[in-house]
Amino acid sequence: MTTDLDDLSLVEELIHIDFHDRSLLQRSLTHRSYINENPSVAFQDNERLEFLGDAVLDFIVGAYLFHRYPDMSEGELTVLRAALVRTRTLAGFATQFDLGQYLRLGHGEAESGGRDRQPTLCAAFEALVGAIFLDQGLEVVEPWVQQLMAPALDEIIAASSHKDAKSEFQIWAQARYNITPRYQVLSSEGPDHDKVFTVAVMVEDQTWGVGRGPNKQSAAQQAAAVAMGLAKDSSEEDIADSVALAEADA
Repeated sequence: MTTDLDDLSLVEELIHIDFHDRSLLQRSLTHRSYINENPSVAFQDNERLEFLGDAVLDFIVGAYLFHRYPDMSEGELTVLRAALVRTRTLAGFATQFDLGQYLRLGHGEAESGGRDRQPTLCAAFEALVGAIFLDQGLEVVEPWVQQLMAPALDEIIAASSHKDAKSEFQIWAQARYNITPRYQVLSSEGPDHDKVFTVAVMVEDQTWGVGRGPNKQSAAQQAAAVAMGLAKDSSEEDIADSVALAEADA
């Protein structure tokens, strides 16, 4: 299915936003595979908008959590943010708007189930956020994201699913590298009644995330949540760059 003007109107109805520049909406729904099969088209894929949307989401989610939970520690806020911006959550938002139906995909990508693939839906949602930000500004995209995020956050907390980042990262690492992550205590600071532990999660000899908390378990959970944020990068090159940054932080 291609994204013609009628389809763009339907998407605008679904998301309750009318674009000033519809080319941004069209671009947010254009997968790289479509450009590869149609090199003569005059527009770009959605990867740059995905990059922007990822940054916008991090800011909106971070600010929302900061104000909603004024007494929550930095480590707990980090774990919650990771749960809200992980691939599964963002792909769920895309599914709410049926974005998969309106994606411009190459034939092979579409035939192989690309419209239902979580990483593709996640990327499309991030690109859509980037497009709304460019077209309408933060004053529109922030409340739009927040109205999606609030019920998702309630579900995450009710299910305590954000607290199991270690299990989620272990499953990912074993599936991708056939290696079980290990956790290393880097430091413990402060008096016995108020210690702060710093823990790194390692895959072989590479540091994937660093966390801090009042005990080793909470610090390890935060480290795993950071690692899962890096793990959602789709390309090996991006993962290598992200791992290098994590190792520098350690």
